[in-house]
Amino acid sequence: MADQIRVLVIDDDPGVRDYLEALVSRQGYQVFAVADGEQALRTLEDTRPDLVTLDVVLPGIDGLETLRQLKHRLPEVPVVMLSGHGQARTIVEAMRLGASDFLRKPFEVEELELAFQKALEKRALKLEVEELRGRVRTETEMLLLCGDNRKMIAVREIIEQVADTDITVLIRGESGTGKEVVARTVFQLSGRRDRPFVKVNCAALPSELLESELFGFEKGAFTGAQKRKLGKFEFANHGTIFLDEISEMHPSLQAKLLQVLQDGEFSRLGGENDVRVDTRIIAATNRNLEEAVKEGSFREDLFYRLNVVTIQLPPLRERKDAIPLLVDFFLQKYNEQYRKALAPFSPETIGSLMEYHWPGNVRELENMVKRMVVLGNERVAVQELAQKGAPPTRDSSHGLDLDSLGTELASGNGFDLKAISKRAAQIAEKRVIERVLQQTRWNRKEAAERLQISYKALLYKMKDAGLGERD
Repeated sequence: MADQIRVLVIDDDPGVRDYLEALVSRQGYQVFAVADGEQALRTLEDTRPDLVTLDVVLPGIDGLETLRQLKHRLPEVPVVMLSGHGQARTIVEAMRLGASDFLRKPFEVEELELAFQKALEKRALKLEVEELRGRVRTETEMLLLCGDNRKMIAVREIIEQVADTDITVLIRGESGTGKEVVARTVFQLSGRRDRPFVKVNCAALPSELLESELFGFEKGAFTGAQKRKLGKFEFANHGTIFLDEISEMHPSLQAKLLQVLQDGEFSRLGGENDVRVDTRIIAATNRNLEEAVKEGSFREDLFYRLNVVTIQLPPLRERKDAIPLLVDFFLQKYNEQYRKALAPFSPETIGSLMEYHWPGNVRELENMVKRMVVLGNERVAVQELAQKGAPPTRDSSHGLDLDSLGTELASGNGFDLKAISKRAAQIAEKRVIERVLQQTRWNRKEAAERLQISYKALLYKMKDAGLGERD
């Protein structure tokens, strides 16, 4: 199989080598066995291992020197050390050189299986972190750093203030606003960026399965628990765990989470001893937790533990200045992904996107752009929004559309025509400015030239109309 995990066994004892080769093969891995460190290092290009077991005592270069050279050439490959002695100094040195685990001979089959599980999970998490480094900057800039909306400026300021601390963060906002992107940004800017980032969706599993997923279980803890399983908190040790949709966690499980927040320890299902972890917790919810506390579905003490620092993400309808930039980003992304060449959208299409209220927020916008790219037709958006019955554009700074303007200004003594004229002019001016900004992709200098006003006057009018401000 092309995706079969490859294990390199390094041991000078033929009996142990044969035993390990048979044992590892039964677990479904592809095995390569060698007798010494020199042979292992010579064959690395051919074996290309995903995991290595390494005896400490070897002829020629010893196990520790072999480990040093292995980690120099393949730093991402986990190495499980094996020894019949297990002296403390040797164990410490092996872990310092990068060994993922250390087992004393003779070991139980379950011990080796667990060591493999931990090593491979950690490798997968490390690879995910490397992938995040490649794309988080782009996602962050496009989903968070675009636009001058005051609420998003506040979001960026909070992220910068708390990222490089260990403080618990609660991210709140409607579904689709980018809460996971914020969580990954906090992680990427923190001192734990080289450690695991583990995401758990608390709504995806029933409470009994979620407990074993978070905290793991011991062999025999329940029917079907044939061997020990580590939980997500252990894999996130020294790293960050992101608990998405935290409001959906059952109250009985909330108590166990509270213990982790308070004491940094928990017990596996069926376990007698506590497991201690150093994990930063970032949680997210699209529900009103205060209401959930009143209803009794969310523990008040847990709420106060989580709500140390809150990041409130505004819905897309409250930061429409980001829409043209987001559209450009998603258009480029899906043109590349699907090998398409859909041209930039017309001002009319951008205008339709700007006028829509986006109940699904950034996720809904992204899916719409994806459909337009796949179908090769930007008119899909206009037609779809028309089918959804998009409401008329309302003036966000005054809460009025032109049709309701006269009604709002009417009094028992008649209509104030001067006031109506003034307000209509304000709304019309805002719409013209907004449309020109859309056409110039929110380039304020170019928009001011098109409107034949000064740059300073444009900024003043934008501020007055609620179209975005600068510090």
